[in-house]
Amino acid sequence: MSSESIMDVSDTTIIDLLRHGDVEGGRKYRGQLDDPLSKLGWEQLRSITKTKQNWQHIVTSPLKRCSEFASELAQTHSLPLQTKDEFKEVSFGLWEGKTADELLNLDSDAIKAYWNDPINKTPPQGENLLDFEKRVIAGWRKLITEFQGKHIIMISHAGVIRLILCHILGMPLTELFKLDVGLAKASRIQIEHIDGENWPRLIFHGSESI
Repeated sequence: MSSESIMDVSDTTIIDLLRHGDVEGGRKYRGQLDDPLSKLGWEQLRSITKTKQNWQHIVTSPLKRCSEFASELAQTHSLPLQTKDEFKEVSFGLWEGKTADELLNLDSDAIKAYWNDPINKTPPQGENLLDFEKRVIAGWRKLITEFQGKHIIMISHAGVIRLILCHILGMPLTELFKLDVGLAKASRIQIEHIDGENWPRLIFHGSESI
């Protein structure tokens, strides 16, 4: 099927993926630690969403760095909001709260092994990457079904967004960390629904505006 014929289909879903902004405590392996946004983080997210799109719904991770801003955005624009546990960040277990430098000093072999082989080298007491993928992609598929034909915004985490991008682009999980997902940066996925099949395309990635 040509790209032109896909573009002619009217049943289209648009999902804007937005990573949370800067977080209190600075950059670290935060995972599921529930730290709030910093003042800068609030400013970053308000800036990127200041020009409201035709969003019909907001979806958010339950963690404060996503959900608190999502609640404000929903109230500002009188939009319905859903919190979905499937889009919580991966757990880094005993590494949570530590910086990369701290982990290199504590056990450089372990952290380097994780960077090189995240599928088979899980952080101690952390969430296995394949289990994380299963959780996120199951949530993603339900999201597409639930909001078919809508334009929604989802506020989530770098790991979640990387997994979704790998999934729609057909990239292996071993390439996960080659995708840069910056703070308060947006990606847009457009999905055409044709004869019961979903045809996703990445429209833009890493944008400072939506």
